[in-house]
Formats: sequence, structure tokens, C-alpha cells
Amino acid sequence: MVSTHLAAGFLDPRHLINSMSPYGEIAVILVIFAETGLLFGFFLPGDSLLFTAGLLAHQGKLNIGFLLVGVFVAAFVGDQVGYQVGKRLGPTIFRKPDARLFRQEYVEHTKAFFDKHGPKTVILARFVPVVRTFAPVLAGVGEMEWRVFTLFNMIGALLWAVGVALAGYLLAAAIGDSVEKYLYPIIALIILVSFIPPFLEWRKHRRAHSNGEAVAETEDLQRDVEGD
Repeated sequence: MVSTHLAAGFLDPRHLINSMSPYGEIAVILVIFAETGLLFGFFLPGDSLLFTAGLLAHQGKLNIGFLLVGVFVAAFVGDQVGYQVGKRLGPTIFRKPDARLFRQEYVEHTKAFFDKHGPKTVILARFVPVVRTFAPVLAGVGEMEWRVFTLFNMIGALLWAVGVALAGYLLAAAIGDSVEKYLYPIIALIILVSFIPPFLEWRKHRRAHSNGEAVAETEDLQRDVEGD
């Protein structure tokens, strides 16, 4: 019961930042690094945390300059670490298809993302939960050229980490004090929207899998008929 309460509090962006006051910026930076650079960080609230940090920075609770520079560096360095993990340890980590933490479906989902979008996946993956954690690792496993990865990583870190935090800051500036009233609905909306892309990819994958099974069954039936 206590552990569940602590976990829920840790995943609540505002609670997390407030509980670390006056070092809220450090907490945000560490979480962003963990989500992008450490494989076990895939469950962390990156999008909502960045947006909430921007909102609180406008209220003077966080230093916006330090925050923006910090999350950019954390996101960039995190992906660079993930790339090296994939390059050096990836094949060993993902060898077991039944691993409880590093589940094969996460890898397959991210690989499908790479196959569809190429190197720009490093940028696009920033905006997709779970995928953004495993994308740099798979880039390392797939031996993507380091210079190419670094370039796309830098652009992605800027657009995602700085962009989302700055969006929260600007929204707070536009709404004013009313932002307190709408903070949690906004966070819920961000979380919901962030899961739309993986849901669409999952549905597409399921549909393709079902169609493949149907085609295979039809071919088997045709062979049986021809055999008779």
C-alpha cells in the first residue's frame, strides 16, 4: 500500500517537482536522463513532467533558463548513453524473448518505427512513450553511424525537451493564474495524446498480423484443395 502510494506520487509530475524543492530543476533533469538513457526508465513521465516544469517555471517555482539548458543536456546525453548501451550490450540484453523487464514487444515496436521512418526515428521517437527509451539502444544495436545518430539526437533533444517545457511555460503565460485550475486536466490530456501514436502503430501491427494469418490460412486451404 505504501509502495503503491510512493510510486503514484513519483509518477505525478507536480508532486515530484514539489517534493524536491528547492531542487526541482535537478529532479526534472535526472528523470529526463533516466527515461532516455537508462533502459528501466521507460515508465517515467517525460512529456507531462517537461510540460509541468514549464508551467511551474512561469510561476517562479523553477528557473526557466536552467531548466531548458538542463533538460536539453539530459535528453541529449541520455540518448548518447542509450546508443552506447545498444552498441556494446544490446544483443545480450535482448537475446531472451521472455525477459520480464526488457520485453521483446518493446523492441519489436521500436524496430518497426525505425523501419518505417529511418534515421529521423531518433527525432520522432522522442514524442512516443517507451519508444523514446529503446530507440537509441536499437540505433546502437543496428550500428547506425555515430555522426548521423548524434545529429538527429541533438535535433530531437531540442524539439522535445526544450520544446515541450517551453510550451508549458508559454501556455502558463497565456492563461495566467487560471492554469492552476486546469493543470491536472492538461497533464491528463498530454498523457493521452502521447499514447495515441503507439496505439495506432499497435493497431496497425495487429491488423497486418491478422491479415497475414488470413492469407496463410487461405494458401494452406488452396494447397489442400489442389492436393486432393
